[in-house]
Amino acid sequence: MPLRIRGRRLLAALTAVTAALSLSVAAVTPAGAAPAGPPARPAPPASPDPALQAHTLQAADGPLDNPLKGFARFYSPGANQNTGYPHALTWGYFGLSEVMTNAANCGSYNWSILDNMLAETAAQGNQAAIRFYMVYPGGTGSHPANAIPSCFNGQVNYRTDTYWNVTEPDYDSPYLVNALKNFIAAFGARYDGDPRLGFVHLGLIGLWGEWHTWPYDTDTSDGLPNYMPTDANGAQIINAFDNAFNTTKLELRYPDAAAGAANSRDVGYHDDSFCYREGSPLAGVTLPQSLGGASYSQLQRNLGTGTENKWISDSMGGEVRPEIQTVAFDNWPGGSGAVDNMKACLELEHTTWKINEQSASYSSGNASVAAAVRLMGYNLTVNKAYFQNTASGTTNLGVQISNTGVAPFYYPWKVTVGLKNSAGTVVQSWDTNWDLRTIQPLKIRAFPDWNVGADPTYRDFGYPQYFQTSVNLANVAQGNYQWVLRVKNPLEATSANAKKLRFANATQNADGWVGLGAVTVGTGGSVPTSYEAEAGSLAGGAVVSSCSACSGGSKVGYIGNNLGTLSISGVNGGTGGAKPITIYYASAVARTATVNGQSVTFPATADWNTVGSVTVTRTLQSGGANTISFSNSAGWAPDIDRVVVG
Repeated sequence: MPLRIRGRRLLAALTAVTAALSLSVAAVTPAGAAPAGPPARPAPPASPDPALQAHTLQAADGPLDNPLKGFARFYSPGANQNTGYPHALTWGYFGLSEVMTNAANCGSYNWSILDNMLAETAAQGNQAAIRFYMVYPGGTGSHPANAIPSCFNGQVNYRTDTYWNVTEPDYDSPYLVNALKNFIAAFGARYDGDPRLGFVHLGLIGLWGEWHTWPYDTDTSDGLPNYMPTDANGAQIINAFDNAFNTTKLELRYPDAAAGAANSRDVGYHDDSFCYREGSPLAGVTLPQSLGGASYSQLQRNLGTGTENKWISDSMGGEVRPEIQTVAFDNWPGGSGAVDNMKACLELEHTTWKINEQSASYSSGNASVAAAVRLMGYNLTVNKAYFQNTASGTTNLGVQISNTGVAPFYYPWKVTVGLKNSAGTVVQSWDTNWDLRTIQPLKIRAFPDWNVGADPTYRDFGYPQYFQTSVNLANVAQGNYQWVLRVKNPLEATSANAKKLRFANATQNADGWVGLGAVTVGTGGSVPTSYEAEAGSLAGGAVVSSCSACSGGSKVGYIGNNLGTLSISGVNGGTGGAKPITIYYASAVARTATVNGQSVTFPATADWNTVGSVTVTRTLQSGGANTISFSNSAGWAPDIDRVVVG
């Protein structure tokens, strides 16, 4: 598809647009607003289980077409979406009038044009990012310039824009605001959480749906009226989107739009002029003033509204400015001429994805482009796997995963572990409750405005995140296997071509599974086996509660006081006889418990989220019919994390 031409008259007009928009910054920035400053680090993860053996994995370059990150190309019906530089996102514009097609009823929607795009995109293995608009100077070539629904006729006042030769609706019309809110609600009801849809730009308002109407804007000193909605009406549209979409990630052009109404909402930002420099002298429209940016730059707006850390929970998208797309990475990691410092742009914005139609011309072997794409969004590596080399019955498997990208993964995709046999067949798999969204970037770049060091200064942020799960090998035949792990792209349920989320590891396979190491599955009882307390039977008021330091992220409390009990059944005693049992617990005070009929003393740990251990010996029967029980008839027992037998 040819480079998008927005119909802008002159490059000088582009400069005028962004410069004029700068006038709105002071007006919408809250009094006393300042940079948020360095974000607090997340809580550290649980430590790896010392009862498990550590297996170090070899890192490798991450794939360039991982889902929901990197470059997006424009949707063209019937075209091959997977030509050019590797990517997994497809971008599409849609006129509102193409869905609101009933001239007599603004509450009637024909979604076929979007359904067709999503179906075609999914069939080619990609996910979509989209925006609806009402005014698009010159049109897109396949979508109308005037996309104001005809059901607005006679209900909404129209205004003429002689600069762009377009018609703008009255965005403050109660009829229009209500119709848009109803459309957004229907949009979300139909598509929120749809695995074919990765990102939604709020759109709808202003030229190209970019939330500006220059030169008919808040700067009326030029004698032109203001066509933008009031902040209150703009906030209604933003709030409607946030209420309608609880899963699919949302993005808005500016952090100061509608007086910052999106800044307390689950909405990210979308820089449509990414890493461009303009004017005389040249000034960046992404980087802040402290790095040579203009007063109206995207990141200056973030600093001015204290939203420079919004990326921690919300995605940052946009478009590499069309004028520089062909040369944007020629001087990586820096820039030249109209291209600003590209690495700084990615690191400080925490960019996940960008529209880049001209990436079609990039060489697949361009190392500079590859370095930039791997930096964008998430780049996950399994550093270590933790398991016993020989296992049977119920056993534990842990992994430590790091993120060397600039942003987290934003979706709760299911993580699955499994066993592959020597033929490469997965003989059994187990879903986990591991949440990839908790794997934050290990390092973040500091803004000079934070005054924490000379640029570039990098600060520790995320951690190698530790996850652990318990699996039952009872139905696995004895033999030699490989532990494997994969992340399920929900798009796989509807498309055999769905691109797999893959790790930056040498053992990553094309089928999505990453190898974790060899294991022998046997029947002996000599190998220590771990049993999670929360998987046991609770009675008399005992409850499961969260515990970040505990092996499974949970523990069992309120045991004892003559009521609460915990019983862990299915414990494998091997050949039977006296067996060491290590009990992992948390207790801010010293406590006792009766364990299989005998009293055990548990020294105090540092607090209720610090795990200690006590080892006792109990006689177990051969086989897996044993139970380990906890009670206390005279007082409270400690909180129990798990037990390890053997």
